[in-house]
Amino acid sequence: MNPSIVVLANLSAAAEKAARYAAALGAPLHAHVTLLHCYQDPVMFAPELAVVTPTQTDRNYAEAAAEMQALAQQLPGPAAATVSAMPMADALTEAVQRYQPLLLAMGLSPEHNFLDELLHNQVLPMLRATHRPLLLVPAAAPPPALPRRVLLALDAEPFGLSAAGRHLAPLLAAWRAAYTVVHVATGHEPEAQPGRMALADVRASGLLPPDAPLWLYQEPQQDPAAGILQAIADTQADLVVLIARPRGFLERRFHHSVTAEVLRRSPVPVLLVPAKPSDRPGWMPAMS
Repeated sequence: MNPSIVVLANLSAAAEKAARYAAALGAPLHAHVTLLHCYQDPVMFAPELAVVTPTQTDRNYAEAAAEMQALAQQLPGPAAATVSAMPMADALTEAVQRYQPLLLAMGLSPEHNFLDELLHNQVLPMLRATHRPLLLVPAAAPPPALPRRVLLALDAEPFGLSAAGRHLAPLLAAWRAAYTVVHVATGHEPEAQPGRMALADVRASGLLPPDAPLWLYQEPQQDPAAGILQAIADTQADLVVLIARPRGFLERRFHHSVTAEVLRRSPVPVLLVPAKPSDRPGWMPAMS
């Protein structure tokens, strides 16, 4: 059975770009892409439309399904679309159970002016509920292609991957990309040692093949988000990987808004990979 990628899709250009990126990233493994569209009755948002007949609602649902299927047919490689009338959380849970995806994907459109709200209302609940890696594709991202230069942004704390994070390793290996670990040093820590530790942690995590080219990029005493964004430009990265940690780790090194700031300004897709949950109750990804 081929690996699977589930894309949270609507009828927007951002969703189409995310779907095409998912197809490009999964191509080396012949991954099957499923477009998941959560159909929401317009009456929920506009009570004045309550006069819409059930027949019209069915027609709207059918039209949405047809558009999603048309997009799926345009993607390279195996793809299909499914439309659900369930709330997003329920539809996503069902899709993860059914398809066991390597990762989830969604687009970030220019209309997402309140990115922090998007993180809290959609991104964080998805990570909590599924523990699956999540690809976020900005509208300004370049045309979809297989990544050749990947940036892994880490702080100085050790990390281990969740089971879903470890399952992502064959996909990253199939890209045959060059990888750069960016470490943004804070004012009170030596520059060299944490950087070397970050490289060792990446190797030990199993996220990358043992023989994958791996370089270190260090930004001394910079704002973490600014350092990551500068590293994207300097290394000409095609994709950024951020580790979604338990809450306590990242707060000691990165400010809680680092992920939001990187997503707000990143010119390339960002892949959130869940770290191994701690034994402490109330674990949640670090970017909250």
